[in-house]
Amino acid sequence: MPVIPLMERSATPPSQTPPDDKPARLRPRALPELALVVGMFLIYKLGRLVADGHVGRSFNNAKKVWDFERWADLPNEAHLQHLMMHGDTVIKFANIYYAWVHFPVTVALLLWLYIYRPAHYVPIRRLMAVVTGMALAVHMLFPLAPPRMVAAFRMIDTAAVYGPSVYGPPQSDTLSNQYAAMPSLHVGWALIVSLGFILSTRSKWRWLWTLYPIATFAVVVGTANHYWLDGLIGCALVAFVAPLPGVLRRARARSAAQPASTTAAPKPIPARVRVPVALKRVPVALKREPAALNREQLPGPRDPAEEPVPAAILNLWVP
Repeated sequence: MPVIPLMERSATPPSQTPPDDKPARLRPRALPELALVVGMFLIYKLGRLVADGHVGRSFNNAKKVWDFERWADLPNEAHLQHLMMHGDTVIKFANIYYAWVHFPVTVALLLWLYIYRPAHYVPIRRLMAVVTGMALAVHMLFPLAPPRMVAAFRMIDTAAVYGPSVYGPPQSDTLSNQYAAMPSLHVGWALIVSLGFILSTRSKWRWLWTLYPIATFAVVVGTANHYWLDGLIGCALVAFVAPLPGVLRRARARSAAQPASTTAAPKPIPARVRVPVALKRVPVALKREPAALNREQLPGPRDPAEEPVPAAILNLWVP
């Protein structure tokens, strides 16, 4: 099948579209997508094995983060926790939110986009995969103990005291990486979920999803699972990765258009060409098969030094 230029293909009416042109697949196949999610989960679990040998460094990094936040005049995380602990109901709700809202809402977004908004599914999934990969790299390079583990910060493990808790003792917990506080994937994924629902829906109520990352940010800090800086860096990763596809697309478009702009334009063919008088009297046989004629059939003087007229020029000039 010959290659059709993009402009010609877009200008072709739907009724003239070749029958063997298959439409682009908007919804990826289910099994590869499931394998991708499982692979991301296994990679996250491998981060736990890497962090096991850097427990001491994670506590040193916690002290550095705490001192930096005080130097930057960020609010003290302990103040927010004390505010949430005025009543048992608020802190228990925060623990439930941290344990059971984050992952199910993220899965619900991906399933909803996959089924009902397939055009938005791939960009959101790619954004989430890239942000998660970058976060895992930071987890391995900068292990960080959460504030609930550092007694000097005077914050308590609210999940262990009030329940429910999703973590076991750090020494025996092999299901999660508790020394991966920075950046906060809870906050990063919450921001992606908010963007996914806002961009894929048209309801005027969709803007309420902006409250989801804000509430998640407050919960992860109030329960002493993250620092303010963890959530800020999680948001920064999303803000950095989200525009990349558009930036790369525009860069490719500029690089593709650059050779066309530098190539010299062909000279226009004149509308009227002055035909010599001698060529106007060419016999009819010369018009039909100019390449088959020899020099004896040409009109005019038969000077041996005279060069025959090329057939291409005859075809252009003879009316």
